[in-house]
Parts: sequence; C-alpha cells; structure tokens
Amino acid sequence: MGSFSIWHFLVIHAVVIVVPCWRIVKRAGYPGALALLALIPIVNITLLWVFAFVQWPIEGASPAK
Repeated sequence: MGSFSIWHFLVIHAVVIVVPCWRIVKRAGYPGALALLALIPIVNITLLWVFAFVQWPIEGASPAK
C-alpha cells in the first residue's frame, strides 16, 4: 500500500474547491480562471465577499428568449 502524502491531499483539495468555483464564477459572468484564486488563503475569503456584494455582469444582460 502506498502512503497518502500531502501532495495527494492538495490535488484533491484543489479539484474539490476549484471545479465548483469555476462553474459559479462563469455563471456569474466572470472569467472562470478567477476560480484559481480560491486556492490562495485570505484572497478566497475576500473574493467571496466581493462576489456577494458586487453586481454581476450577468445581471445586466437581457434575458434570453
């Protein structure tokens, strides 16, 4: 049996955090690459607050018919 190293944990953590964040950020109308900032401590909390209170670009778009 192999050992479960810190690198395994970091890769799994990155996938579990970045993939949903990427989808949320894209649906909000921002570039998906902003989700990578969720991996940086303090920046991830700051972005959460920014996304909570800023007007999203998708809100200004006209509804699709």
